[in-house]
Amino acid sequence: MADDDLFLRDLWYMAAQAASLKRGALRREMLLGEPVLIGRMKDGAVFALRDICPHRGVPLSAGRVMAENTVECPYHGWRFRADGGCSLIPSLVGGEPVDPAKIRVRAYPVREQDGLIWVYMAAPGRESAPPRSEPPKVPLEAPIPRWVESQIFSCSIDHAVIGLMDPAHGPYVHSHWWWRRKPREKVKNYAPLPNGFVMTRHKPTKPVYSLLGADVTTEITLELPSTRFATIAGTLLGRSFAVVGLTTCTPLDAQTTRVTQTFYWPAWLGFIRPFFTLMGPTFLGDDRKIVELQREGLKFDPRLMLIQDADVPAIWYHRLKKIWADSVASDTPFVNPLKETTLRWRS
Repeated sequence: MADDDLFLRDLWYMAAQAASLKRGALRREMLLGEPVLIGRMKDGAVFALRDICPHRGVPLSAGRVMAENTVECPYHGWRFRADGGCSLIPSLVGGEPVDPAKIRVRAYPVREQDGLIWVYMAAPGRESAPPRSEPPKVPLEAPIPRWVESQIFSCSIDHAVIGLMDPAHGPYVHSHWWWRRKPREKVKNYAPLPNGFVMTRHKPTKPVYSLLGADVTTEITLELPSTRFATIAGTLLGRSFAVVGLTTCTPLDAQTTRVTQTFYWPAWLGFIRPFFTLMGPTFLGDDRKIVELQREGLKFDPRLMLIQDADVPAIWYHRLKKIWADSVASDTPFVNPLKETTLRWRS
């Protein structure tokens, strides 16, 4: 599959944790196979530029942020504003037929919210058009990241997304003595969302959730390109609470995906952090190891199977992805064809 078919455009991708980018910092990130400079100016504003100086091709991330809030290329000192415009070419002495104001490096729309930095990856030919949407928001008031785990998966974005949403892999991939459980029948209701679908609110079956109260419920969503929210809500010690887990899959290139899990909860619920610290890296590592194992079989390009009902979320993902890609190519609105339904499987 060509990269153009693998990556969805006109969508937001999570590029970095906001706290990891200090004032004056520059960082090179690969997003969808493109070199992107993520940085923060001296005034605190976040920006994203194509990480290639248009003069001689040197990565701008190897330069520095200047006091007047520009990025200076390390090769010849050319300076660029956050909007991509060139503000200075030091070698000019006057009279040359060169106008710095007409020189630009690509600037990507960027947003800083909920402690995350999102970059909008536009479709070719629409780089200068305004974004079609805004990044997904954490459904909490003034959310603050309380726990973060990020790992690099050596697989395509599709296998990362499908592996994480797979409802039947738990007893096998996450088979630990402290978590192992005999598979049992599950019945879950699903409904469409604007850009994806949701496993509607239900009472979780894992006993560990009872530590958060008897009335705890959970809801899981997936929206394009690869954003998954798991919201656990209930009442504990007479106080209502919500714990929100955001999983993002960011394709670095065709065979490398960064998977990041960011959890949010109210400050008073801080005693749950050790649970995530102890188990979180292990669970995400389980998923990473299985796709690395899967890669050994995929080398031979086998014909893969998707079955009812356990693989229906994967079928939906592929279907929605194609419809989105078609809508971008034809510049027409995306219409989600999914209907509310009930799925049954054993896990």
